[in-house]
Amino acid sequence: MLNRRTYKLAAPVIASMILLSGCGLFGKDQAVKEIDPPQDVSYLKNGESLQQPKEKANGTAKESQATETVKRELYLIDKNGFVVPQTLSLPKTDAVAKQALEYLVQGGPIEDMLPNGFRAVLPADTRVLSVNLQKDGTIVADFSPEFAHYKAEDEKKILQAITWTLTQFDNVKKVKIRINGHDQTVMPVDGTPIQDGVSREDGINIDTSNVVDITNTRPIVVYFVEQQGEQTYYVPVTRRISNEQKDDIAAAVNELIKGPKYGSGLVSDFQPDVQLIDKPVYKDGKVTLNFNDAIYGSNKKHVISEAVLNSLVLSLTEQKGIESVSITVNGKADLVKEDGKALSEPVTRPENVNTGSF
Repeated sequence: MLNRRTYKLAAPVIASMILLSGCGLFGKDQAVKEIDPPQDVSYLKNGESLQQPKEKANGTAKESQATETVKRELYLIDKNGFVVPQTLSLPKTDAVAKQALEYLVQGGPIEDMLPNGFRAVLPADTRVLSVNLQKDGTIVADFSPEFAHYKAEDEKKILQAITWTLTQFDNVKKVKIRINGHDQTVMPVDGTPIQDGVSREDGINIDTSNVVDITNTRPIVVYFVEQQGEQTYYVPVTRRISNEQKDDIAAAVNELIKGPKYGSGLVSDFQPDVQLIDKPVYKDGKVTLNFNDAIYGSNKKHVISEAVLNSLVLSLTEQKGIESVSITVNGKADLVKEDGKALSEPVTRPENVNTGSF
């Protein structure tokens, strides 16, 4: 099972941690090296997607060495201004955190890979000077002065994109930022606080509509659907739920049923009369949800839509300890997916989110 942060950097507490001294790929700070790379590896022959020219020898074209790649989640900004994960193939490297940040720079290596309607988040010409993983799980990213050349309205989106991109690695808990070697207590343009570091708990695409007393709430992340032409992808949204709601699982399901904010451009496949018949059951990493018939949402008996299923799985596996989701209707596990396959087993989070196919 792969939870919401799929890949691992070398944990400082284990004996196999590798330190690179001097001016290595991570600069002079503590190095971060991937020790558990994903198994989904492909090879780009002739450097096609990397646009590396063929070498020539004696007037004839010579194939460049195949480049090994891995999947990475990069958080980009879509046409509606949402910060959205997109899974892309990047060249394999030991400097995984530094590379991920470099692929967030406008005009950088990501430009030829951007999905339609998306843009990179970091200002053009920004350089990643170093990345330092500390023992408490805080990662410190040091950027060149060009980092501060962005519009104020993009500040929180930039901070969210950096934070969620870096925290895909399991032992990264929060993010601090430096500019040219100087620690930042606030973001440089609009003053967003970052003194003690930023984590996923600080939210992404924050929606506080209909929240009267934010001090008596806590954050919860749910995934709604966005459609751009023929492209469908899932957008994480942080909602604030009342502290009086004790069950985060039921709260997430109810937020999905409520649907996205009106006018946001996001959509939901949940019917308004969908209800949980029983309290969610959690055991050994698996959540079982028992719905009424409205979860079908179509005239086809026992068929659950892919959008409903994916939104549930993505939203619930954001919560700590949840690894899979099992769905029943009126106590019976006889659902069928849109492709005609029986939904007979618990569903786990996909290795890669928003790849063009779920």
